[in-house]
Amino acid sequence: MQQLGMIGLGRMGANMVRRLAGAGHRCVVHDVHAAAIDALVGPNVTGAATLEALVRSLEKPRAIWMMVPAAIVDQEIAQLLPLLEPGDIVIDGGNSHYHDDIRRAAELQARGLHYVDVGTSGGVAGLERGYCLMIGGEPAVVERLGPIFATLAPGAEASTGGGTAAQGYLHCGPTGAGHFVKMVHNGIEYGLMSAYAEGMNILRNANIGKQKHELDAETTPLRNPEHYRFDLDLPQIAEVWRHGSVISSWLLDLMANSLQGDPDLSHYAGRVSDSGEGRWTVAAAVDEGVPVPVISAALFGRFQSRGNADYADRVLSAMRKQFGGHDEKKA
Repeated sequence: MQQLGMIGLGRMGANMVRRLAGAGHRCVVHDVHAAAIDALVGPNVTGAATLEALVRSLEKPRAIWMMVPAAIVDQEIAQLLPLLEPGDIVIDGGNSHYHDDIRRAAELQARGLHYVDVGTSGGVAGLERGYCLMIGGEPAVVERLGPIFATLAPGAEASTGGGTAAQGYLHCGPTGAGHFVKMVHNGIEYGLMSAYAEGMNILRNANIGKQKHELDAETTPLRNPEHYRFDLDLPQIAEVWRHGSVISSWLLDLMANSLQGDPDLSHYAGRVSDSGEGRWTVAAAVDEGVPVPVISAALFGRFQSRGNADYADRVLSAMRKQFGGHDEKKA
């Protein structure tokens, strides 16, 4: 068993500590919120009120894992650097841009320190399910951390291949490779989520033929309303897809769970955030000259969901009014 320092005890960081400690690894934990530290202290978990205390509590060579927002990783590293010694390892398990990984690794290497980037997927369910880990860094350093990765990963329940990938973690390549793979992983996630969402929206509107529609010059009429008279049970459709369907997935499981409690999803406004990976995936595709119509459309759909197309839509209405005298229909 190994010892690990963890900085950042949010939804994922705290559960990762619980999973490690439950398997016998010794963890020293730090967070800006004292309550988050106190909630974890117990068997195999020691709290550290400051970074200095965390570093002092770790055996050399130290391994310190950060689960903090990408925007403050450099800030955390800057505070850690004066406290570390050659041979220590800094691990970034958040969603940093891989360009930043390459820069940080060079800066730390100049001080005799090691940097490992770990794209971590698993969300709040990772405590029980385990985490998929995509790793970049020096081979010897990654191998040294192997027991930590093996504990965090799901383990080999079913596999199509061998090696650590079958257990749920993979050394993808040199520094930056881990977050590069995780970046594309999240871009794919954007596309999958959009496809599910669009499909459910088609099903939800399959009774449009039962609705009354005004006939006017501004709207194309529904030519065959008799083709759209289905009142479909979306929660049950999502549920049946979970069993034996080729589109079954954990994302579908999560969607089905949400629909069971609230079929209209009335607790959501539909403003979908993006944390950066979709943008970076599209940018990498442009650099590589690789077409990604699905992922880019999913990314732009998120922008639109937040109202960022409102002005463009007003421009369209204005042009229709100017060239054809078309008035906007009331919402």
